[in-house]
Amino acid sequence: MNLEPGTQEIVLLAWSRQLGLRDDTLSTATDRVFVVKDDAAAISFIRLFGREVFSGPQWAVDAAGSLPADELSQHSTLVQISREHGGHGLGEATLYFSDELPDAQVPDDVSVSTDVGTAQKLEALCPPDDAADAGLSLCERHWVLVNGRDASSAPLAGSGFSIWAGFLAHIAVIATPDSRGQGHARKITSIAIEEALASGLVPQWRARAGNTASHALARRLGFVTAGSQTSVLLERRP
Repeated sequence: MNLEPGTQEIVLLAWSRQLGLRDDTLSTATDRVFVVKDDAAAISFIRLFGREVFSGPQWAVDAAGSLPADELSQHSTLVQISREHGGHGLGEATLYFSDELPDAQVPDDVSVSTDVGTAQKLEALCPPDDAADAGLSLCERHWVLVNGRDASSAPLAGSGFSIWAGFLAHIAVIATPDSRGQGHARKITSIAIEEALASGLVPQWRARAGNTASHALARRLGFVTAGSQTSVLLERRP
């Protein structure tokens, strides 16, 4: 399964804008691109369709300049680079994209809510770290699969997206612990993907290293691996 050539160009354009670069920077790049932000809250190394981007303060750019891509893709390398600046958290993730419509049919015994209160109710039923990572109720658009058809129906899983640079739909998904492994997350995420494509957006999926369920779901939904993102937060200093 491959992405259309036009999809790749849209992704590169969107990421160029997201990083504050010229629109054609990543599509024409032949060498690693460095983005210097001295007030950056994190350092990040991105690999996308064979392109490479390192972003962070000047001291981090200087340290990363001669390191090979395979090393910079490792969380431990970025932690080492930023050790004197309190580097911590985040980690490695795979970037996926899709331009194919999934099967978005919803079973008769469940329904879909777009109410933000239902999204918040779903988040309250999930582990706090999962809820914070997904940020479903903060998404610009979101859908929640509920077990029934009235206001008291229990939420099962939700998905939504935030729009990046006017071109990408960054997908979020979360499911209650009791409803996992039953296909609910796949069903509701299919709706989010369908709505994103209908809006002219390219769905983007980011799965953290070690989150086998997220990687597996991305592949089942037809997402294609396009690269990776490794990031480390920096300590805020006065």
